[in-house]
Amino acid sequence: MNMPLDALNDVPDEALLIAYGNGDQLAARALTLRLTPRVFGFANRMLRDRAEAEDVAQEAMMRLWKIAPDWRQGEAKVTTWLYRVTSNLCTDRLRKKRGVPLDEAPEPQDPTPGVHAAMEQKQRVAALDKALGALPERQRQAVVLRHIEGMSNPEIAEVMEIGVEAVESLTARGKRKLAGLLAGQKEELGFEDG
Repeated sequence: MNMPLDALNDVPDEALLIAYGNGDQLAARALTLRLTPRVFGFANRMLRDRAEAEDVAQEAMMRLWKIAPDWRQGEAKVTTWLYRVTSNLCTDRLRKKRGVPLDEAPEPQDPTPGVHAAMEQKQRVAALDKALGALPERQRQAVVLRHIEGMSNPEIAEVMEIGVEAVESLTARGKRKLAGLLAGQKEELGFEDG
């Protein structure tokens, strides 16, 4: 693929991965720019630790590059495979930390003074992150993949290696618990009843 990087925006993930497996460095760069922010965002929501999430995202992408030459076309979507790897890496890290109190990572500070709407949005994000952190790991994983990453239930089932019905159950229970956790904060977060 000898073309400018932005010309690869419409090339499917699988085609880019196969091109990289055949030695195309530009394809790897395009796929890295496309997928790394998504993988990092997912890992960050699962781990609630930016540094750990960066490590997981880097490791997941390294594993993608290692399997590129052997990628079996049509077996799975690249993103599904990558989310599964990321999910497993996050689970491994969470298991290692169980029983050890985790300090919550501070939210990144915006150097410019924020307006009321920006502060309100930050409070909402913090409240959602805190509530997500209170969910059991599998519920949090399903809710994040469905409602934040925008994956379909069959894709989530493949990532989590469970049935679609189990995904539906996990997301439904997770959403109910989130609603309960956030219910008392409507006014504080700027949501009006009505």
